[in-house]
Amino acid sequence: MRIGVIGGGAWGTALAQVAARGGERVLLWAREAEVVEGINRDHRNHLFLRDVPLADTIDATGDLADLAEAEALLVVAPAQHVRAVLSALPPGDAPLVLCAKGIETGTRMLVGEVARAVLPAAPVAVLSGPTFAHEVAAGKPTAVTLACEDAALRDALAARLAGPAFRPYASDDVVGAEIGGAVKNVLAIACGVAEGAGLGLNARAALIARGFAEMTRFGLARGGRRETLAGLSGLGDLVLTCSSTNSRNFSLGVGLGQGRVAADLLADRRTVAEGAHTAPVLREAAAEAGVDMPVVDAVCELLAGAGVGPVVDRLLARPLTAEY
Repeated sequence: MRIGVIGGGAWGTALAQVAARGGERVLLWAREAEVVEGINRDHRNHLFLRDVPLADTIDATGDLADLAEAEALLVVAPAQHVRAVLSALPPGDAPLVLCAKGIETGTRMLVGEVARAVLPAAPVAVLSGPTFAHEVAAGKPTAVTLACEDAALRDALAARLAGPAFRPYASDDVVGAEIGGAVKNVLAIACGVAEGAGLGLNARAALIARGFAEMTRFGLARGGRRETLAGLSGLGDLVLTCSSTNSRNFSLGVGLGQGRVAADLLADRRTVAEGAHTAPVLREAAAEAGVDMPVVDAVCELLAGAGVGPVVDRLLARPLTAEY
């Protein structure tokens, strides 16, 4: 199965490395000319993953038309850019493995819903889980959820991507896998705020647990399954991104917790903290579904410039209630 990768950031590059480990050729599309040049000349992504030597079977291109011969496409463009990128692809029905995590602003559509709207002939799968790109690219042990409603396609994709240190677990719950990845980015910002503001480890653990409860409520309301949300693409990814400055969303939260302004923090970044874009649209989607998500609401307030102290006080002053 010939694999194409759409997106030349750290995660796209790491997945290209995964797909190339069996000696197969992989074609990676990147927007940045310097990424294309560095991969083709030096077998390195100097811009986003500079410390990892890449397989010499990875080629890079800046032309989406070059992906026309791919038999499956790993879509790793940021969630807010997926629609534009897929619209620019040459016509085809190659399966789309969605690796972006977020909800589209304006439409409140999951990435899978966007993909089906733009390329209705292309089967959709979702790859999601606790993954830091530099560890995946370096071959450190990693497990992910690979969700697809077509069992034969799911098995073929899993066989193609699996390796000694990269283990996909099968699921047919595409919606649940997507929601876990989207919501955890917002909750990671909250945990970063707790770190930056010095609120302590008790507070972080409480945010993870109560945030997971919010993720579960929202996921069930959108048609996901509880076991998916408790798996790698939900709880597993949540724990990872809520506990390390390697997470862009956690790092953004640390800055907010230290009193910095969201606009300044986001302007300093070459990479995307998806949670900043997802938070307000997630709040809208939750309200539409009648789902209470107070931690998500708090993150939205902080991103809009509210002070940490008043936001935390409001969270703690909420009426007492049962845990479940």
